[in-house]
Amino acid sequence: MNPETRLMVRGAAAVAILVLVTGCRQDMHDQPRIKPLGANSFFADGQGARPLPAGAVARGDLRENREFWTGTNADGVPLQALPMPVSRELLIRGRERYGIFCSPCHGATGEGTGMVVRRGYKAPSSYHIDRLRLAPVGYFFDVMTNGFGVMPSYASQVPPADRWAIAAYIRTLQLSQHFDAGVLLPEERARLDAPVPAVEPSAPAH
Repeated sequence: MNPETRLMVRGAAAVAILVLVTGCRQDMHDQPRIKPLGANSFFADGQGARPLPAGAVARGDLRENREFWTGTNADGVPLQALPMPVSRELLIRGRERYGIFCSPCHGATGEGTGMVVRRGYKAPSSYHIDRLRLAPVGYFFDVMTNGFGVMPSYASQVPPADRWAIAAYIRTLQLSQHFDAGVLLPEERARLDAPVPAVEPSAPAH
């Protein structure tokens, strides 16, 4: 094969490859798919977005347990008790989540003097007033879910299990400020009255 023929063959091959690659890429761009909210002639109504079948529930979102998901009973009354057992793990989780989402406004002890309040934000009610100490625990879950006053809903940020954990921790904060130490056993009272050991300052890093 002379050089001119070889050059022509190579050119034809290059053109063929270019056409194939271009065609493949175009096909990838224009796939026969249903585009969200776009028109589609496949369906009789011409709409690409299809309505959900009646009664459809997203996986893991059945919400069969009304009390867990709403914080109220069948009559819409806030629950007096948590819909799960109170455990050390639940309270530790509640303290952690409270510190992240609640303490900026409500403060570490629930007095309503968090950092953003000190910077001018409207102060929330203290958890230690009689109205909130006597409020059912489901009330706190409902406020976190739906918001109250200037407090927005935290439902999109805090899942239900964590809202319950926070509500349980709020109860411990309230108990810490209104607990009758006279019911403690002697060894428990001794631990309560024991002085807090001083913490030695750590040496500065070099």
